[in-house]
Parts: sequence; structure tokens; C-alpha cells
Amino acid sequence: MVSVRVPLILGSASPARLSTLQRAGVRPYVLVSDVDEDSVVKRAYSQFGELAPEDVALVLARAKCEAVTGLLADDETCPLDAPVGALVLGCDSVLELDGEVHGKPVDEAEAISRWKMMRGRSGVLHTAHWLIDDRDDGGTGATMGSVASTIVHFAKVSDEEIATYVATGEPLQVAGAFTIDGLGGPFVSGIEGDHHNVVGISLPLLREMLADINVKWFDLCS
Repeated sequence: MVSVRVPLILGSASPARLSTLQRAGVRPYVLVSDVDEDSVVKRAYSQFGELAPEDVALVLARAKCEAVTGLLADDETCPLDAPVGALVLGCDSVLELDGEVHGKPVDEAEAISRWKMMRGRSGVLHTAHWLIDDRDDGGTGATMGSVASTIVHFAKVSDEEIATYVATGEPLQVAGAFTIDGLGGPFVSGIEGDHHNVVGISLPLLREMLADINVKWFDLCS
């Protein structure tokens, strides 16, 4: 078995992101920050004005990643079993439809309304990745962000199918109110781009970001 040369800390509570990394041979340490997403976005709007949908995701991914590095730097908040000197990754996904940003629906009514708007149409799923090189030995100290975007084509689902799907609760837990790897899979008729990105993390993009700090993909694997 190959030993992990570079530990990775995933600053996300998403089971889909974790399982995607695990299936690719990476077993990150998970540490989730308590970021108030609405406050982060409002602050960004006040500083920079109107943001493109992909920039909204990037602002949130950066906030989550920096919050996790803050937890690690504080002896009172750093978990005892957290790896020392690691790469920290934060991610955030949003769905763009008609130029508007859609995250997780707040309730079933919003999820139903969203699906009635999406069905038979296409949107763009933006997933932002923010990476901080917090390694003590050989680290670069780099902090960088990038966004992967995938076009998603939604099936022409019926009102009954929408209501039944929303009643499962799954659409309330994910950006865009759908999954491609779960119960929502039958309602996505096709995609253009990286399918991992729709799940919540683009493995090809992450590999490219790692290369920028001279980390090879299999340095993360065990």
C-alpha cells in the first residue's frame, strides 16, 4: 500500500464530495466550518457589487477553506487527530439558470417551484474549489481558487414526479435541488462536461490545481 505523502483536509460536510474522493483513492480528513453563507455573500456584494454565479461559488468556497485553516491554527479548535501540515480544500456549488444563482432550496415549496422551472431546460452547475497549501515541510503557502462548470440538461418530468422526488427530502440537501448520483439521477437527461463536478468536486480540476503547487495526484492516495 502506498503511504500518503501529502495529507488533505476536506472542508465540506458533503457525503458526495467525500465519497468521490474516496473512490479516486483519496481519503481526506474532514473538518467542517460553521460559515454563515448568506452573510458571506452579502458582504461580497457590498464589497464588489454584483457577482457572476461562478464568483458567488468561489467566494463561498474561499470562506469555507479559510475558516477551516483558522480552526486548525487555534489550539482550542484544532481537533487532536487532525493532520499537521496539510492541504486544505473548500468547495461550493451553485446552479445557474437564466443568469440567476440557485443554491439549496429553503423548503419543499421552493424545491417544487425550482423543478417546475428547470424541467425540460438546461442549467450550468458551477463548483468552486479553494485550496490552501498549509504544509509545514515543503509547502508553498499558496492560496488559490478555480471553478469548473458543467451544463446539465433536465428531463421533462411531470408534476407528480416532482412532488414525489421533493418528498424524499433529497432536493433540500443539495445545490440546485438535484443530484446526478442519487435519487435525482433519472431526472437528468444529459450533461456536457465533467460529471464529477455535478456531484460536487471536479477531480480533473483538483489535479490541475495540485500540479500548480508541485503535488502529484497519487501523493494524496493510500
